[in-house]
Amino acid sequence: MYTEHTSVDHAATYLVRAAVTAPSLLNTQPWLFIGRGPELDVYTDPTRRLLLSDPNGREMVISCGAALFNVRVAMRHLGFLPVVRSFPDPWNPAHLARVGWGSYRRPNDDDELMYRAVRQRHTHRGPFQTSALPQLLIDELRDHARAEGAELCTMESRHERARLSDLVRTAERAHRTHPGHVAELARWTRASHGGRPDGVPLDACPHHPDCTALPDRDYLGISRTMPDPPAVWPDRTGLIAVITTQHDSLQDWLRAGQALQRVLLYATAHRVEAAFHTQPLELPRLRAQVRATTASGQFPQLILRLGHGARGRSVVRRPTASVLSAG
Repeated sequence: MYTEHTSVDHAATYLVRAAVTAPSLLNTQPWLFIGRGPELDVYTDPTRRLLLSDPNGREMVISCGAALFNVRVAMRHLGFLPVVRSFPDPWNPAHLARVGWGSYRRPNDDDELMYRAVRQRHTHRGPFQTSALPQLLIDELRDHARAEGAELCTMESRHERARLSDLVRTAERAHRTHPGHVAELARWTRASHGGRPDGVPLDACPHHPDCTALPDRDYLGISRTMPDPPAVWPDRTGLIAVITTQHDSLQDWLRAGQALQRVLLYATAHRVEAAFHTQPLELPRLRAQVRATTASGQFPQLILRLGHGARGRSVVRRPTASVLSAG
C-alpha cells in the first residue's frame, strides 16, 4: 500500500499538490495518499514518526489533519463541497480520512483567500515586528478554529505569557540536554542546498533560538557554543496562542490539525506569519501544566506565536509521486 505508485488521475494529483504544503513537526511530512477512483484516502506514514519528540504520534496526526484541510480548500477552489469521512477503517488507525467530491457550490471569498494562501504560508522562526494584530482579526481566527471543533486560546495577560514562556523554556532545555533528542533533531536538519526533500534547512534558522520570549528549537546547536543570544527582543514575540480541543482522541488530533491549517491560511491571507513552540506538549508533565494555563482547561494541541514578519520562502517538499499512489 505504501510503496506501489501506479497511475493516478489528475484530480488526485491536484489535491495532493496542495496537501503537501502543510506544516509538520521538523518538516517530516508524515503523510501518504491513495487515489481510489473519485476518492482520496489520507494516511499517516508511520516511518516518519519522531520516536522521541512524538512517541504516540499526536503531532503526526495533527500534521496530516493540516494536509487534509488543504485538500478541502483545493476542492472548494474548484467549486465542489468536500465529503470527508474520518477514520473510515476502524481496524486501521493510520487511515485518517476518505475524501470524496460533493455537489457543486461556488467558493466564497474566504475559500479563495485561503486557497491563494496555501503556497504562500511558511513557518516563521525568530522575532516579529512590534505591531500588534488587530482585535478583529484575532476574533476571526478564533472563529475559524472553532469552526473545525477546536479553540484558539490567546495568552493575553502578562502572567499567562510568562507562565507559558517558562514552560517552553523548561521543555527546550530538557530537549537540548537529552542526547536522543539532540540526535533526532540533527537527523532532520539538513544542508541548505542538499538533495533531501524534507527536514529543516540550515538557512531557515537565521536567529539565535532564544531571541524572543519563547525559545525555538536549537536546530544548529547554537546554544552550546553561544548560551546567551547577542540580542533579545521580548517585545517582538508576537501574539502567543494555544490551539486546544475538548478531548484528546485521534479524532481530536485530526480536528486540531484542520483547525491549525485553517487559522494559518486565514492569517497568511492577512499577512500574518506563525511560529511553532510545541516542546512542552511533547513532555506529559509539562503538557499537563500547559493545560492548566488555559482558561478552558481543554487539551493543548499546538502552541504558536502570530505576528507580522518578512515573508520568507517555504521549505522544500517531497515530490507528489513519492506520497501518492493508486488504490
